[in-house]
Amino acid sequence: MTTSASPKTVFETVCVVGLGYIGLPTAAFIASRGPRVIGVDVKQSFVDQINAGEVPFFEPDFDVLLKEVVKDGKLSAQTDTPVADAYIVAVPTPFKDDYAVDTKYIQAAAKNIAPQLKGGELIVLESTSPPGTTEKMAEFILAERSDLTMEDGLENSVYFAHAPERVLPGRIMAEMSANDRVIGGVTPRASEMARDLYATFSNGELLVTDAKTAEMAKLTENSFRDVNIAFANELSIISERLGIDVWELIELANHHPRVNILQPGPGVGGHCIAVDPWFIVNAAPEESRLIRTAREVNDGKPVYVLDKVEALAQRFKDPVVAALGIAFKANIDDLRESPSLNIVDKLATDVAGVDVRVVEPNVEELPEQLSRHENVRKQDLEGAIADADIVLLLVDHDSFKTLDQELLKEKVIVDTKGVWR
Repeated sequence: MTTSASPKTVFETVCVVGLGYIGLPTAAFIASRGPRVIGVDVKQSFVDQINAGEVPFFEPDFDVLLKEVVKDGKLSAQTDTPVADAYIVAVPTPFKDDYAVDTKYIQAAAKNIAPQLKGGELIVLESTSPPGTTEKMAEFILAERSDLTMEDGLENSVYFAHAPERVLPGRIMAEMSANDRVIGGVTPRASEMARDLYATFSNGELLVTDAKTAEMAKLTENSFRDVNIAFANELSIISERLGIDVWELIELANHHPRVNILQPGPGVGGHCIAVDPWFIVNAAPEESRLIRTAREVNDGKPVYVLDKVEALAQRFKDPVVAALGIAFKANIDDLRESPSLNIVDKLATDVAGVDVRVVEPNVEELPEQLSRHENVRKQDLEGAIADADIVLLLVDHDSFKTLDQELLKEKVIVDTKGVWR
């Protein structure tokens, strides 16, 4: 999409709806560069923590920035949606049983934004969504406000765009401003305005397109990674059957100048890679055969790991399993779609007589999914290993990598990440 030259849009007040792992850092970065930012979240506990300058989740080094912008009065949080010049919607987009997107959180945000609009505002959907979702959000808002229009350049125009996030949890401070961004407007003027908004804090290249292509770009990026992880996970299963060390195999293969195989693990988790490919499958089920198969391979890997542990547990009477890590990736506290969490849950449910000791340095308390089990409890690393018959490494946290491997002698090891080769 090409855009004509227009005066740069000035945003005095920006509202970010959804103050989770993406919304809150986005709000803080914008606030640090000038505009007044009001964050909105349905969780009163999040609002209270943020207004106290406290980060309600773990993200390395982010606490310093948040405290600064809150102290300076540039960022505040509340549960009600205010009047603003621009709105960024960063709410969850889970999928339903048929893998179609569930837009209930987007619709809730849109319903609260609609009464605040006067004309001239920009509304950006950051939430990862199937192609066409931004336009549907626009239609929903305009159905609530028949006095407004999407047409460019009128006094009662409202502008809609999609700008998918591209940051890696655990590296948000490095990537939020540095990464290139895809900006897709529903109309040309919406693209210009969204580009101007993200230019306030982004040092990366701002790549302008239309909303539907921007939505598909994010799904494509994560599906690409999912397919490559599925190759590594399938390779790990094949290698184990053939008696081959898969990590050595991958290391050797990656010496080829045009080969870059990713690392296998217990599955794929997180709010993006484990979810986004299904949106493509749902949108084009007959054509997305490879993407569907990759999802099935990665969704099947936790079952493979669980079966392996269950077979080993039969060697022991009342087996004790030390499960190391329940986050979806290393050195964060994010449990969304975590295969490790689901493996521990199923282990506690399906393996007779098992006693599970969970070691997770990045969370203070076990989630309800695990705390409901009488045979699961949280324990320190060395204590859990000392008590265990089986040590199941699920996440390659740094503290696990530096463990004294003398502690593992006489233990049965299941290392899904290749840390203790």
